[in-house]
Amino acid sequence: MRQGHYIIPVFIPDLACPHQCIFCNQKKISGHIAIPSIEDVKQIIEKHLSTIPKGSKIEIGFFGGNFTGVDINLQKEFLTVAKNFIDNGKVLSIRLSTRPDYINENILKFLKSFSVSTIELGAQSFDDEVLRLSGRGHDSETTIKSSVLIKQYGFDLGLQMMIGLPGDTKENSIITAHKIVELGAENTRIYPALVIKDTALEKLFHENKYKPLSIEESVDWVKDIYKIFEDAGITILRVGLHPSEGLINKEVLIAGPFHVSFRELVLAEIWKEIFQPLLKQNKKENILITVPSEEFNYAIGYEASNKKMLQQHFKNVKFVANASLKGRNFNVDYC
Repeated sequence: MRQGHYIIPVFIPDLACPHQCIFCNQKKISGHIAIPSIEDVKQIIEKHLSTIPKGSKIEIGFFGGNFTGVDINLQKEFLTVAKNFIDNGKVLSIRLSTRPDYINENILKFLKSFSVSTIELGAQSFDDEVLRLSGRGHDSETTIKSSVLIKQYGFDLGLQMMIGLPGDTKENSIITAHKIVELGAENTRIYPALVIKDTALEKLFHENKYKPLSIEESVDWVKDIYKIFEDAGITILRVGLHPSEGLINKEVLIAGPFHVSFRELVLAEIWKEIFQPLLKQNKKENILITVPSEEFNYAIGYEASNKKMLQQHFKNVKFVANASLKGRNFNVDYC
């Protein structure tokens, strides 16, 4: 997320999903079991606002379910609460997540009237076989049509993708990433598939009919996907599930590539790839690498993994941060 940009999350788990995707148990993933009342929503927003620096770009986000499938009167109640914070100048806009098959022109007109600015669709994949095996209940064409319609109505488009679902391959996931770019998404989220307790995927896992990606595999896949989105200027809001208490304690996580610092692992791997040519240089005693300040920790690597790699080739390895360097530009000095 960009500095100065905050999303206040309001979770509405399992309220209106017509299909139970094989990977999904939203109540356990989000850590939110009860549907929030209108008063709950107000308190959630006010609590977050009390901690956010003044002058920040603030959005209210309705996540965790199929928002546009909720009873229309309840939608109005939730959106009215959120819009009141826009009208009093405390919040800039509203965003929400929903299913691709719950988008049409009437829905979009309704959302416009409440100052919704961003609609995120759970695309997951643009491979129809992956969608079928995952029990999504819609095909890729539905996601394409809904995305086009969302853009036509002037909303910012978010497209979430999930890697490592049944039938998925790295090639398929790369195709999905390119399709997200092609559809003009402003933002995205990348989730490795996890085996969560009380899901159909758990049953397949125990029957040895599904094998989740390893941490190493998922980092390798996401590394390439991440660069596709970066090159296209798409904001990557999240990489991997949030480290909620349940997942950290493995109360609900049965298997799969969950890591509390998954995004850091990915960015460190990108830097590792960048540094590989340095290992082909004639072995020197010392190397000084100057990197952008905002990339300093990622360049060194998770648990100093990249520094340790370079130390196998150079006697002394030192990293220096430079605020004037941008992106992943860096300078190397040998001595």
